[in-house]
Amino acid sequence: MKRFLMCTALLAFASTMLAQQKAPASPPETTTATIGGHSITIKYSSPGVKGREGKIFGPDGLISHDPHYPVWRAGANSATALHTDADITVGTLAVPEGDYTLFVDVSNPDQWVLIVSKATHEWGLAYDSSKDLGKTPMTMSKPPAIVENLKWTISGVKPKLTLAWEDHSASVSVSAH
Repeated sequence: MKRFLMCTALLAFASTMLAQQKAPASPPETTTATIGGHSITIKYSSPGVKGREGKIFGPDGLISHDPHYPVWRAGANSATALHTDADITVGTLAVPEGDYTLFVDVSNPDQWVLIVSKATHEWGLAYDSSKDLGKTPMTMSKPPAIVENLKWTISGVKPKLTLAWEDHSASVSVSAH
């Protein structure tokens, strides 16, 4: 009987602990595409707007509080990671096969600039411009509706890498060699 009570108590404790765990505020996401037979993957954490429409971007916006502003980690938590198993071109930038970190310069709300960094496994706020592979301008547009959760995509007949969040969308062409 004592063993039965002990097992029941452990089961109740474990159930309580599992019930208290909740989804992360900025869940991890991955987008992968095959371009020219080669795989390109972006891993990031996806924050939500959560009622902060119009308060994310700009000089007084949420991301302006990051220490490297106007360079933004383009996600949450760990820095946004890019992996390519082939040499690719992103916009005007040649990116050799390998692993990189993505940042975005949002100083001009009408013309974002994608930054590809050679640094990897970075925490989101650890930006060092001396590690930049390079930069390329992005094409801005307005999504048809608020994009609640930050989203990176790689899609299209002429593939584009797109970052969308809140009322902003920025894209750049991507091709494999």
